[in-house]
Amino acid sequence: MKCFLALLLCFFPLIINAQELQLVWSDEFDYEGLPDSTKWNYETGLVRNNESQYYTDHRLENARVEDGKLIITARKEPYEGAEYTSASLNTKKTFNFTYGRIEVRARLPKGRGVWPAIWTLGSNIDSVGWPACGEIDIMEYVGSNPDTIYANVHTRDYNHNLGTGRGDKIRHEHASDEFHVFAVDWYHDQLIFSIEGVPYFACKDNGEGEGAWPFTKPQFLLINLAIGGSWGGQQGIDDSVFPVEYQIDYVRIYQWKE
Repeated sequence: MKCFLALLLCFFPLIINAQELQLVWSDEFDYEGLPDSTKWNYETGLVRNNESQYYTDHRLENARVEDGKLIITARKEPYEGAEYTSASLNTKKTFNFTYGRIEVRARLPKGRGVWPAIWTLGSNIDSVGWPACGEIDIMEYVGSNPDTIYANVHTRDYNHNLGTGRGDKIRHEHASDEFHVFAVDWYHDQLIFSIEGVPYFACKDNGEGEGAWPFTKPQFLLINLAIGGSWGGQQGIDDSVFPVEYQIDYVRIYQWKE
């Protein structure tokens, strides 16, 4: 059924904010087993932010497709010197894009210490580094603050390391109890973030150049479940919640139709 709906979306573009959008990339997770290798890559190891999890590669225990959903599972287990395992998937080598709408329907994990995210990075990160490549945090959630969804934007001149980060949050009492649609509409001059179609943050190009607005170049998508770290672990980790699941029903990327 989901596959049929995806085909319909391909042939019948959506009208959002009075602009016509057409589906250009998606995963409806209408298969079983490991995530589709033609769509997803893996980050591996202890990657960033002093997080406690080891991101594994092609391991069903941490990332599998089942019952029409991608399930990223974080586990409390010793692995390669870490105390936890999880997964981080991205489209860096398979799909990069500029402008449009990114939409993900997901159910967030719960528990102190979990830090799931949906975000993008500039495809030129290997040459210019972070944060010059630009980062769009479509959804961030920390289990120690269970009623809040965050959106953030990082660039060379505006980022949390400088104390100039741009972002906002929205209160949602059932953030981890139900599936929700998280989205960003990426225009040439602004980013509009929403949950369930309700916008709650807009970040605009202020005309200060690429250091403030690198979002004229391709980005790639990431979906990950971190444990602990500089933000997710500020109030510690509750080991009694493991294993925890981050469930993704679909991922859809649209672009403006010419």
